[in-house]
Amino acid sequence: MSTKSSAAGTPRPDKHAPSTLAFATQAVHAGNAVDKGTGAVRTPLVMANSYLLPDDPSTMDWSSAEGLVYTRNSGANQVALQNKLAALEGGEEAVVLATGVAALHSVFFTHLKSGDHVVVSNVTYDAVWRLFAELLPEKYGIEATFVDIGDLDTVRGAMRPNTRLVHAETIANPTTTVADIAGLADIAHAAGALLSVDSTWTPPPFYRALRDGADLVVHSLTKYINGHGDAMGGVVIGSRELVEPIRHQAMVEVGGVISPFNAWMIMRGSVTLPLRLRQHLTSAEKVAQYLASDPRIAYVYYPGLASHPQHATARRQFGGEGFGAMMAFAVDGDSDTQNRFVGHLRVITSAVSLGHDESLIVHVGDSGRGGMENYPEPFRKYGHLRLSVGLEDADDLIADIRAALDATFPS
Repeated sequence: MSTKSSAAGTPRPDKHAPSTLAFATQAVHAGNAVDKGTGAVRTPLVMANSYLLPDDPSTMDWSSAEGLVYTRNSGANQVALQNKLAALEGGEEAVVLATGVAALHSVFFTHLKSGDHVVVSNVTYDAVWRLFAELLPEKYGIEATFVDIGDLDTVRGAMRPNTRLVHAETIANPTTTVADIAGLADIAHAAGALLSVDSTWTPPPFYRALRDGADLVVHSLTKYINGHGDAMGGVVIGSRELVEPIRHQAMVEVGGVISPFNAWMIMRGSVTLPLRLRQHLTSAEKVAQYLASDPRIAYVYYPGLASHPQHATARRQFGGEGFGAMMAFAVDGDSDTQNRFVGHLRVITSAVSLGHDESLIVHVGDSGRGGMENYPEPFRKYGHLRLSVGLEDADDLIADIRAALDATFPS
């Protein structure tokens, strides 16, 4: 997995100029500053909601996000994290918010209005599905067309004169459909629309969607970037022109700001992102290959397998350096069989979320989930288990899965 900076030439590395640094060095130094008050070499946790005003505050813009005045407008730990994430993703600006869903909503709330049309993947995170299938149309008259995001001709055919946004996930949750980001960017921009990409499953340096033409990239910081399952946050990264309205409208005016503690926790967790990601990707490939080889597994969807429908797209787009650490599969049986299998696991934890240090598995039923009819046929026949491969030794994970299969299907 490459960790080289995108900076042209070979300038002298300088921790105060992140563009001169390779990714691993950016992960350590970007956004961090020596604390002037104490001399601490790490940006400290600042649990304050107010900051000292200038001598004459009478002419201040109380809704401004410039400077440090009130934590709903901007906070010391938030600013540090924003600077780091903009550097890691290669964007001009970043705005950090309370959760990943708050970050997604901030894009839609800020850059759409009544009468606009959106093209959205027909397999997407459930909160996004509900926003576009129910809340935004009902409350604001924003129309959405759900399409197979892996079929560029279908996407192109869904565009309208009033289409203002195309929204996709780099790897769809939970079916692992891989979106061709460069192709989607061409379609969106030809129609005068923006492309927003949820890249939570593909954090940098594994993939940077801005380089392939995305206008705005969203991450749930709760997942890989924090990496330890102990803090929540979200971020939107892109050009200054597109991010600043989000900062003012969705953060300052609506109040979806991240807490100082969560910002500090995520800043700390992000330092080890390149090291953790390397382990995630390597172990996931081994686990997926094992699952694909065991006859008790009904199916496995993982972009790194040659059997995956978008394997060629994934190989081209991700540069052959990995295919993510998420996969969907099912054991050969009904819903009760899936539950028995999960119940026999002793290393992998049955819990929601992903990108944590520990491997997580969840048996997701079809109750209340939007767009299930768009899932591939095996998903609809067997249901599915979503597996997030963590940092454990891959051989231990495989042994755990094999033992659980043996217990589920005794000979």
